[in-house]
Amino acid sequence: MAMKKNVPSRQGKTIPSTRPESSRSEIDAFLNQTKQLAPVQGAAFGRLIFALDATMSRQPMWDMACAMQGEMFSAAASTGNLSVQLVYFRGLRESRASRWVDNAESLRALMENIQCQGGLTQIAKVLSHAKRESEKQPLAALVYVGDAMEENIDELLVLAGELGLRGVKAFVFHDGRDANAELAFRQIAQLTGGAYLPFDRNSAVELRALLVAIATYASGGRKALEAIDNETARRLLADMR
Repeated sequence: MAMKKNVPSRQGKTIPSTRPESSRSEIDAFLNQTKQLAPVQGAAFGRLIFALDATMSRQPMWDMACAMQGEMFSAAASTGNLSVQLVYFRGLRESRASRWVDNAESLRALMENIQCQGGLTQIAKVLSHAKRESEKQPLAALVYVGDAMEENIDELLVLAGELGLRGVKAFVFHDGRDANAELAFRQIAQLTGGAYLPFDRNSAVELRALLVAIATYASGGRKALEAIDNETARRLLADMR
């Protein structure tokens, strides 16, 4: 797919976040609650795409995501099952999707073999891929982690709208405060009924808890997320529609 590049800069205005942060004790309590839920016998696998910007500026975040992704599978095991596909882009128009995996060890092995490379964003390819996957089998969620948007925003929003019509919620993690990226990421989340989730590299504990909450939703649906009576889950539910 040929993509127009409308926003070539990664420099943006810093916008203070108004979102209250959960305390570490609240997040630890949430993680413990997910582990105490009774497993669902014979439950179908919930499908989740875990997509990351793997351009050069993203290496620290890639390492962080690799370290914490196992929590998603631990949470999902309490409410159902989770199947995850890793999607990433880097370099000059390179974008790839892994096989579907259902355990942390397999996903970690895939991630550890990938090195970030310089390049522009290819978010349209991620959204188009998610749409194709949702046409094959139901896809519960798309998690996207990035810091920039260097594409035609109108094209991205059309694709996001199509995902929304197919019931795929996008949970967009925004590393930093690039204003162009924030504008696009917020609208992608809104059009899909997902959530825009800004963070920085000092928010590892909260990021971990949010990934767990999204995995709980992907494997067990909204009711599973509602069953976790915690500030992190309530925040995510408030953002979702």
